[in-house]
Amino acid sequence: MKPSKIIHRGEYRIKIDFPYNQQYIKKVREIDNAKWSKTLKSWHIPCTKEAFNKLIELFPELTEQQRTSIQSENQIIIQSEKAGNIIVNKIAENNKNSLLISENETKKELTDELNIENHNVIIDVIGKNILVKIPKKEEDTKFLLNIKYCRWDGKQKIWVVPNNGDNLDLLKSYFKTRILQINIHQSIEIKPDIEKQRTINKDDILIIKTNRGRLKLIFGYNKNLQKCISEIPYRSWDKQNKWWTIPYSDYYLEILNTTAKAEGLNIIYEEEAKDENKKSRLTSLDIANYKSCPEDMILKLKELRYSDKTLRTYKNAFEEFINYYHRLDYKNIDEQKIIAYMRYLVTERKVSTSYQNQSINAVKFYYERVLGGERKFYFIDRPRKEKVLPNVLNEKEITMMIQVIENIKHKSIIMLAYSSGLRLSEIVNLELTDIDSERMQLHIRQAKGKKDRYTILSAKLLEILRKYFKEYRPKQWLFEGIDGGQYSERSVQQIVKQAASKAGIKKRITTHTLRHSFATHLLENGTNLRYIQSLLGHANSKTTEIYTHITTKGLDQIKSPLDNLNF
Repeated sequence: MKPSKIIHRGEYRIKIDFPYNQQYIKKVREIDNAKWSKTLKSWHIPCTKEAFNKLIELFPELTEQQRTSIQSENQIIIQSEKAGNIIVNKIAENNKNSLLISENETKKELTDELNIENHNVIIDVIGKNILVKIPKKEEDTKFLLNIKYCRWDGKQKIWVVPNNGDNLDLLKSYFKTRILQINIHQSIEIKPDIEKQRTINKDDILIIKTNRGRLKLIFGYNKNLQKCISEIPYRSWDKQNKWWTIPYSDYYLEILNTTAKAEGLNIIYEEEAKDENKKSRLTSLDIANYKSCPEDMILKLKELRYSDKTLRTYKNAFEEFINYYHRLDYKNIDEQKIIAYMRYLVTERKVSTSYQNQSINAVKFYYERVLGGERKFYFIDRPRKEKVLPNVLNEKEITMMIQVIENIKHKSIIMLAYSSGLRLSEIVNLELTDIDSERMQLHIRQAKGKKDRYTILSAKLLEILRKYFKEYRPKQWLFEGIDGGQYSERSVQQIVKQAASKAGIKKRITTHTLRHSFATHLLENGTNLRYIQSLLGHANSKTTEIYTHITTKGLDQIKSPLDNLNF
């Protein structure tokens, strides 16, 4: 158990961190005004002498530890009726055993605290952005929204103001004495790799398939081609490089080909080469004193009930971070080094936007949640996730994959993934008791986001599963390894890849491709999007709507309203 002083909702409290324990919770509730914070994910009690003494009484093991802490940090607990019972830290070199200070000193400390709270605006200037951190206040929000191109960054809880014109002076003039500090940081711009200059004729259109799953379109001005591109979802115009990008899709590629030929354009199609200069992750073979993820971070993730997948992701991301600075004590790594590491991920490791975001989250989790530091902003613009469309197999390709597999267990896995739209983790976590053959449903327990749901069970799949059960006789899990226990995710991935290869499918296929195909084919067969969302377990309907951009069925039957007019 670890008590620490915090400011929560404008008042001082004692935060109590401890692993989940029902007995501990029962004891903490005995303290007056003890509360559970969803934000902090911990219990906290009033910052008063009585509450603190009650805590020590309930948890005697803390007594010696707290005495040592008080002596080493010279902490003094005081109580003031006017202040609403606050703990104030005070250095008292010659009075270690004193628990009270004079009334005059108390008033002075409280006045200082109030003055500090009034200075609550922090401004950071970084390159082209001014970052403003303030408490929520309606007048301040209205003022900031009146600044042109000012925006709220919801993920990092900060206002972003363009650093141009007199914006900085405007902020200084408005907030005046409320400004606690202004930090001007050195700006280091991350520039993309400079590509070789290419020259194309005015009658050419260069289409480059990137490694990120998008198509880069370079061509001269053509009104009809631009109109065609403007109708494609997730299109993006790159002002700096003067080219369009769209998600890669065979259907969109077909539309571009048709339009280009109608305009008399010559199509040049290329695929982007893999970057050979991309640095690989450091391993224990590269570093002599390779560090593992701290045990206290793993315990904190488990204590907060994070999923096993999130635990592995954070563990791997933070492990890479601390080994990048393997000569330093990772508990003392400052913000500038964190920013430098994030730039390294972009410029040298050239990781995906998803991995970069995961790394930021892992680092923030350790320093803020594990070490109990203040919530900090590391002055990094979080990358926008690239809009790509998932690969989808057609019904003929699915049939071929099922037919080429002879092993009844492997056939069952592929049919299950496609017929019910399951994630990889949901396939291996499925138990025999989750199959309801009477209602023709599968019960998916504690899936992504710790949510349960039901999805459909195919009649054809049920027949295959019964044959599979007679041959393999699984005991608990629907799919088990040779020695019993859960089937590994890696084995399922290999089965899907081998089936696609045997079927002669050239697309990049994963287990999740079968889930995407399930949703797309349901949509093409007329299933309501709301039902598809429920079957897939999507919390947000916008996630499900991406399948409307993949399906092509029915678009040729839509008639323009212009065709109904007589003129």
